[in-house]
Amino acid sequence: MKAMFTAFVAIAIISVGAYYVLGGMGFTSQDRNAGNAVRLSDTDE
Repeated sequence: MKAMFTAFVAIAIISVGAYYVLGGMGFTSQDRNAGNAVRLSDTDE
């Protein structure tokens, strides 16, 4: 049981760390999949 809880904590730490590291490096899905023909703004033009 202790090993399972340790694994849950490790997964949570890795997930949060990966979110911030990849976001800081520009590897978000919005940055990677956006091209010139894609409108990402919420404003209606």
